[in-house]
Amino acid sequence: MSNSEIAKNIKTGNFNTNYHDVGEGEAIIFIHGSGPGVSAYANWRLAMPELAKKFRVIAPDMVGFGYSDRPEGITYGMDIWVQQIIDLMDALNLQKVKLVGNSFGGALALALVIKYPEKFDRVVLMGAVGVPFDLTYGLDKAWGYTPSFENMKELLDIFAYSRELVTDDLAKMRYEASIRPGFQESFSSMFPAPRQNGVDLMESDENDIKKIDKEVLIIHGREDKVIPLQNSIRLNQLILKSQLHVFGQCGHWTQIEHKDRFNKLLLDFFIEQ
Repeated sequence: MSNSEIAKNIKTGNFNTNYHDVGEGEAIIFIHGSGPGVSAYANWRLAMPELAKKFRVIAPDMVGFGYSDRPEGITYGMDIWVQQIIDLMDALNLQKVKLVGNSFGGALALALVIKYPEKFDRVVLMGAVGVPFDLTYGLDKAWGYTPSFENMKELLDIFAYSRELVTDDLAKMRYEASIRPGFQESFSSMFPAPRQNGVDLMESDENDIKKIDKEVLIIHGREDKVIPLQNSIRLNQLILKSQLHVFGQCGHWTQIEHKDRFNKLLLDFFIEQ
């Protein structure tokens, strides 16, 4: 399993980034969320093959996550993650890309589009952070995770609406990922208590969000216990050219829980001119 998570390696700034690069055509960068044991592959394994039929799909492990470097003495934060995506685009000679951000990745997508509007085309925000909200029980549990199989199973119950999709096998895979060397050390340093600070530091200014003039597709699970549906409703109110798609019977993992509909939504949105 772990071999699938390790893909290509490229120098971004002063560290190396592990990234997936499949398909050809216009490029889409997929940014993963911030759950324990996460990687680009864990987040996007069901979306990448479908989207790669029509597009070039690039999915990096953000620094401190997955198989990208964990530089000594680094202080993780939005500025570093934003710069990593820009450095990745420069290293791959990409002038302009489409963007998909999941949760933490949604906050990052917002920050990128606000700071570098000329580098991004259409944008998908999925269960996104980036506007003010009170820390949820689910997010507090995720960021405060300490490694055990039982804790991971409990988290998956919070993340997903139905346990049929989120099996013990998946819990085992994510738990094993969370205990790989260095994973928990970097993870636990990113969002220390009080974890509301982590939420606040990912916010973009609402006036800046209002100025986004791209086509934006906003996706959320109605039963999401990690990031409130209200976030996406707020983003839809703020972004002029946005559309909001809410999945019923769906928690925080739209791309896994409703994978076929999710993939079709993205394909339709990115192909439409």
